[in-house]
Amino acid sequence: MSDDDAPPADRRAQGLATRRAVLGDAWVDAAEAGKTAFDAPFQALITEAAWGHVWSRAELTRRERSLVTVAILAALGRDDELMLHARACANTGASADDLREALLHVAIYAGVPAANHAFKLVKQVLAEREDDSR
Repeated sequence: MSDDDAPPADRRAQGLATRRAVLGDAWVDAAEAGKTAFDAPFQALITEAAWGHVWSRAELTRRERSLVTVAILAALGRDDELMLHARACANTGASADDLREALLHVAIYAGVPAANHAFKLVKQVLAEREDDSR
């Protein structure tokens, strides 16, 4: 059975495992605890589709997926999600150098203002990571 044929329960379980591996247990536990009847369908959608289907595919590594995601979020100006995924790079193997290279691509293909702002946010994330490692 391919990933495309997996029943939703299997895709949800895979998605939850991948989401935890990338974002960390604390973040996923908080998201699950904060879930309400209003946003539960959305949480199910992103767990099954984004994490269970796309992020769980073997064709790209989690490091590669992180860099693609960071670049897209930076280009779109999605600050909260950008910072979340920049933090997640610590779990996916994407280095500060990798993040810099992704943001340089953003500068060329999505514009200098988008990359400038993204550099500011990712520098904050990297400083937090440095502080946490001390």
